[in-house]
Amino acid sequence: MKKILVFGGSNSKKSINKKLAVYASSLMENAQANILDLNDFELPMYGIDLENEKGIPENASLFLNLIKDSDGVIMSLAENNGAYTAVFKNLFDWISRIESKTFFGKPILLMATAPGARGGISVLEMAQARFPYHDAHIAATFSLPFFNDNFSEDKITDFEFNLKLKDAVQLFEKEL
Repeated sequence: MKKILVFGGSNSKKSINKKLAVYASSLMENAQANILDLNDFELPMYGIDLENEKGIPENASLFLNLIKDSDGVIMSLAENNGAYTAVFKNLFDWISRIESKTFFGKPILLMATAPGARGGISVLEMAQARFPYHDAHIAATFSLPFFNDNFSEDKITDFEFNLKLKDAVQLFEKEL
């Protein structure tokens, strides 16, 4: 059974991106999902002076080891002002100081969602451009616009979007 790391790139307790990531993981066969909440990985704001004075925080090492020990990653990135959320960017900064190739060649199902028409497409494009430099193997991508209209009772309610997500999950599974 494959071990899949699953998280939303947000610290919102009601993260729509975490909901999407969890739903995507539920569509997989023969996989054990390790669902993470970024709130469980509290980290100080990254800065080189802080790193030089205090070293790498334990939570950064823990998160990186979870990536290393998984067979693949399902993540749905929240978007703030067209970019990563502060909590995700900070985590990414810390783990990349430990290992610049933070994703270890693992297959990734990279997603985003938002309440609006673009569905987090800006952050998705940013991650697609950046993550390969950190040894990410992006197996598939998916964007869900108008989250509140297309997601209810822990699943995508729009037939076409649900079909697109299932196709993305299948592509991801083939790369595991």
